[in-house]
Amino acid sequence: MTTSREGDIVTSDKVLFGLNLETGVDQVSEILRHARTADDAGLDLVSISDHPYFADRIDAYATLAFVLGATRNVTAATIMTNLLSRPAPILARTVTGLSTISGGRFVLGIGAGGLWDEIVALGVPRLSPADRVRALEEAITVVRALSGGGEPVTFDGEFYQIADLMPAAAPPPPIWVGALGPKMLAVTGRHADGWIPGHLADWRSPEVARARPIIDEAAASAGRSPADIATIYNVSGRIGRETLSQTRDEDGRWLGGSVAQWVEELTFAVLEHRAAAFVYLQAPGEIISDTIVNLWAHEVVPAVREATAAR
Repeated sequence: MTTSREGDIVTSDKVLFGLNLETGVDQVSEILRHARTADDAGLDLVSISDHPYFADRIDAYATLAFVLGATRNVTAATIMTNLLSRPAPILARTVTGLSTISGGRFVLGIGAGGLWDEIVALGVPRLSPADRVRALEEAITVVRALSGGGEPVTFDGEFYQIADLMPAAAPPPPIWVGALGPKMLAVTGRHADGWIPGHLADWRSPEVARARPIIDEAAASAGRSPADIATIYNVSGRIGRETLSQTRDEDGRWLGGSVAQWVEELTFAVLEHRAAAFVYLQAPGEIISDTIVNLWAHEVVPAVREATAAR
């Protein structure tokens, strides 16, 4: 990143590190304990996924409100917001409210939606892939318009209509978009503060090599600097003391390794591939062991920060 906005957690000289929290209704104690651990350890953010159609998972925004109340410094993020079940004007009120009450400790992660059989069960009309992209672009426009104060907003879009609605005083939170398709990548380049590659794609993957130039071209065409759009990676895998002989599978997917192997790989991602943030996560339904949380927060993260501080 080369620029920053007041209130953003992204700065020109700081790589961000986060922890994705559990979501199960039977994992409340782990959610709050790990959020406090991340806060105490000096991690930059905690995140949670948003799947309101699953009864065995807690609502993401209700959870983040509790997490923000239980912590002091860490930023909370939705990765990713289930957009079509949260209409953009209401989403704007929610995120500016969370930003206000937490002192700006919120990031809006957003995508076009993936599990459509589950989404339509909520009573949401099924949209075509092209419609989803246009709806996402409108939603970002509406969220930004209804933030930062100013005059009443009227917007007559294809998917959202508002009339003479006053924007909240709080500035818009940073907006990170999850995308891999060309049209979504172009929206990211035109509007987003950050990009999250899908399906755990990482800095060595051909998907990222193909996708990032599309973002950069769209940003430049919109009069933006491509460097203003951070790349945020979700990372997963084993963290331990033992050095592994193989850290990637046959398809090139990262498997994890020792603390030293993690530090080497993430440092490479920052220095050679402009990685701006990493969020450690486990598979849905699993609980992140306290051992893993502590190795990530107290050993991997400080070492990568030190190795990349002078970049």
